[in-house]
Amino acid sequence: MNGRHRFLFLMIAAMLLAGCGQDESNLREFAAFDGDRWIGNAISYGPHRDGQRPGEAAPSAAEIREDLHLMLPHWNLLRIYSSSEISETLLKVIRQDKLDMKVMLGVWVAPAAPEDNAREVENAIRLTAAYPEIVIAVSVGNETQVYWSAHRSPLEDLIPLVRLVRNGVTVPVTVADDFNFWNKPESLALDAEIDFILVHAHPMWNGVQVEEALPWLKDQLTEVQELHPDRTLVLGETGWATAVHDQGEQAKLIKGAAGEAEQKIFWEQVHAWAESTRQTVFFFEAFDENWKGGEHPNEVEKHWGLFRADRSAKQALIPVR
Repeated sequence: MNGRHRFLFLMIAAMLLAGCGQDESNLREFAAFDGDRWIGNAISYGPHRDGQRPGEAAPSAAEIREDLHLMLPHWNLLRIYSSSEISETLLKVIRQDKLDMKVMLGVWVAPAAPEDNAREVENAIRLTAAYPEIVIAVSVGNETQVYWSAHRSPLEDLIPLVRLVRNGVTVPVTVADDFNFWNKPESLALDAEIDFILVHAHPMWNGVQVEEALPWLKDQLTEVQELHPDRTLVLGETGWATAVHDQGEQAKLIKGAAGEAEQKIFWEQVHAWAESTRQTVFFFEAFDENWKGGEHPNEVEKHWGLFRADRSAKQALIPVR
């Protein structure tokens, strides 16, 4: 099936499913376990190194293998944001190296890009079936609904894609978005389509000091849970950046000090809280990504990693001797 025919097939399927909401009696439970072992202290992974970026130069299998072996001592569950480009390579390496690691697969949804979105859906369905021992959930869309997103997509475009994925896989399906969408009544329409809710909540972006970051985080999850009492909440992103530019929106919104010491404080607090409550958390993120944001080296989007871009560990991951 060529690209155009595949696109038409998926869009027809979406229209046929247009009246199909979630059956409450058929929810698929998301549980961050490998057998009896909880693996919910998890990590978000962006693979692109210096000189690479999505849609252009991509990391090699050897580079992905290096990353996975660096992450493995710390995490057994990771989240990726797309089903294209490096996704199959990553899953192959996990299988080939017999790594003790599970994956939440992503479907990147872009506005006004129906053929790209259809390709993402098709890949997610195929990879979930091909790697059933690794893929434990699929997240469709990333911050496509919150008011400040730079890649907002209409809900009427997102829901058919969610339905296509959920009808094509047997694992739990979710949508990732900011707490400032999930705490609004309009999120209930999406709640009806998914198995669990993937919440992003970044205290740093919301003007919170590191000392108050964990209480703030708990408050946001409580508010979302009150609106969605029948859905499991998974924290899809939270983190603390180690550098911030002193100009632009980040300078206005971010009040907490950026730095490795502050990141270490927040990482340790979140890690301990998740462990004690079994609250699944995908900490953001594994590695600094210098392709993100503007050109200034202190651009905040470049500095969320627990590893630097050169793959050396930051303070949070260095054991105290």
